[in-house]
Amino acid sequence: MVEKHNLIASPFHFSSFAKPMLIGAGIALALIALFLLPINNPDPSWPKYWMVRPFIIVPLAGAAGGAFYAFLRPMRQQGGWVMVAGYVLSLIVFIIGLWLGTVLGLDGTLWD
Repeated sequence: MVEKHNLIASPFHFSSFAKPMLIGAGIALALIALFLLPINNPDPSWPKYWMVRPFIIVPLAGAAGGAFYAFLRPMRQQGGWVMVAGYVLSLIVFIIGLWLGTVLGLDGTLWD
């Protein structure tokens, strides 16, 4: 008899992804706000609403990192070195995604 193996331990539920995505987006929003809110006199050559782009793109990148964290939940539940690898991989992907989102959001303004 052939036994089926599920690659994902549980079915997809958006509610299980929503909390990590909101936390990731909140962290990203707080970090980009630390960079942008102290700027009082922006370069006149920048567009009028130059802050809108980073305030949208960076939290989206943080939410994607939170979704990746939620996606690796079955890996983190296994315990041992697999659990540690899941946490480390989640952190690395979140940091790289946040960095890429920041570069993309600030391109043409603060990131020249």
